Amino acid sequence: MRRTALTAALLLVAATLAVPAGPAHAEAPPPGTVTALGPASEVTSVNGSELIDGTIYTATGGVTPVVVGGYDLAEQRVNQRYELPTGGGAWATTAVGTDLYVGTYEPGDLYRIDTTGTGVTKVADVSPDRYIWALDTAPDGVVYGGTYPGGRVFSYDPATGATRDYGVAVPGEQYVRSIAVDATTIYAGVGAHAHLIAIDRATGAKRDILPPEYADRTFVGTLALENGLLAAALSPTGTMLLIDTANPSRYEVVQTPDSFITAIAVDPARDDVYLGTRPSGTLRKYDRDTGQLSTLAVPYDGASFGRIFVTGDQLRGVVTNTVVTYDLDTGQLTGVDLTQAGMPPAPELAMAIATDGPRVYVSGKAGVQVHDLAAGTSTRRFLPGEAKAMTPVAGEIWMSVYTLAYLFRMAPDGDPRRVAAIGAEQTRPLDATWSPADRLLVVGTEPDYGRHGGAVSLYDPRTGALSVHRDVVADQSIRSVAVKHGTAYLGSSVNGGFGTTPRATEARLAGFDLATRTKTWEITPVPGAKQIVDLVATGDRIIGLTETGVLFAVDRRTRKVVSSTAVAPGQSTLAQVGSTIYGTNGRDVWRLDPATMTVTPFVTGLNAQWYGGGALLAAAPDGSALYALRGRDLVRVQL
Repeated sequence: MRRTALTAALLLVAATLAVPAGPAHAEAPPPGTVTALGPASEVTSVNGSELIDGTIYTATGGVTPVVVGGYDLAEQRVNQRYELPTGGGAWATTAVGTDLYVGTYEPGDLYRIDTTGTGVTKVADVSPDRYIWALDTAPDGVVYGGTYPGGRVFSYDPATGATRDYGVAVPGEQYVRSIAVDATTIYAGVGAHAHLIAIDRATGAKRDILPPEYADRTFVGTLALENGLLAAALSPTGTMLLIDTANPSRYEVVQTPDSFITAIAVDPARDDVYLGTRPSGTLRKYDRDTGQLSTLAVPYDGASFGRIFVTGDQLRGVVTNTVVTYDLDTGQLTGVDLTQAGMPPAPELAMAIATDGPRVYVSGKAGVQVHDLAAGTSTRRFLPGEAKAMTPVAGEIWMSVYTLAYLFRMAPDGDPRRVAAIGAEQTRPLDATWSPADRLLVVGTEPDYGRHGGAVSLYDPRTGALSVHRDVVADQSIRSVAVKHGTAYLGSSVNGGFGTTPRATEARLAGFDLATRTKTWEITPVPGAKQIVDLVATGDRIIGLTETGVLFAVDRRTRKVVSSTAVAPGQSTLAQVGSTIYGTNGRDVWRLDPATMTVTPFVTGLNAQWYGGGALLAAAPDGSALYALRGRDLVRVQL
């Protein structure tokens, strides 16, 4: 009963915001008219967090500028706000006394915030990499960090301003995803092929202390270090190792029922370890005296703990956009939404757009924005993940969600509900479509970090049957899907999971029979192209688009390329309206006549800001309009 109440209390605020209602139906505006519908997706989502003198400082992700808010635990209010001049978000934080250090991404800058005042200072350039993933502070006050995609470790000494580059933690690996430091040693958690590297602070000498039987994991994704006990979380098996730093060959193994451990706090006074696990969203305790792992609380299904802090008899957790408090004596869990506490939402980088006609759906981090066109309102719905593809089906929206390639369904007046997990080491949906004749949702996916071999998955909503077919295109991900007359057309990407080097050299187009569940043919439509970013099956042709900007037409019967033309390169989206196809790479919208393969400009100057990969364009079912992004705003384009 307590969990049910908390779920209602802690879900993201569904704030309803007024947006322009658009023109009256009396007279349609001219084709190409662009009408603003307000921010596409707004969110308060925090990543990096640190506790300093009774205040939890949290940094936002996916919005610009990056905002760091100071949440006073006693007052339960955000009483301090700082804006960072650069960065698309911040995963990494650490404290040196009352100074907060924040590592950003895109670009990877390091900032110092004086929490006793208003000072925000970018410190020396510490890394050439785009992401600072992790930060920690040594006992002597030196700050250490890990980066992506170079997979490097660096240090910054606030006392002298000196920096040091410790180089790549593991040659060939792109991520230093976690970091912990004691008086003599830096511990770097590496992926996408797991390593735990101990680096001598003085000499820079490196050694891998991950037990060899765990080398098949993808990440050492989370680290916590207290009094010589190093807690290391391994993905995607939800395993925690408790390592004696004086003798790393001595360790305990703690196995959780989940796939990921996203936050760990060591409590030396009680000899307990607290951890937050996903996808269940559970706060757990491991009692080192008894060797027992127990469940403390579930704030809500799919909750993602970013940090856990021990403050006396209470645990403080930062969960997406909420600060939760768990009382160790009473077992009570309470929470405060940071939006309500004083960190208002801001426009984020959208991930995908879909429409069922009356509404337009825009996905982002941990939620979907629902734009009701008739009411002129915009409402946020919580989603434990990121909808990379959204598919209207029979009055509902089906969402293909990262991480773990989950399938959710959502009624227009309801909340997303998880119905299936694709599994088979798949994690990132790339495209999805509905086959009305076969009554199947067809989903293309990319495998987990460090893995090769994507999949096409078929889900039947009537029976709940899920059929997963991995490696249909050998060693490639399924980047785009289209369906016609019982065949799924699959466009591949040479990319495997993040952190891998492609094994294939060219993207492929394949036919997959939905009745027999087998691949029937495969061709290379554009030599040299690495991705087929979108597909449309129309008439007797399959129209495809590569990341290099080549539009091609394949005859469905002969399976040969019969025509091609060129548009701007990029991660583009196609949308079909009648016999016409529209496309965009975010900057402009163009129109294609598939019979003649003639491209004409339609709308220019949109300059969408988005989180690349998802659908940037959606067509109204009645063919009256397209929906797209202009900057971070949702717009309607008259047809």
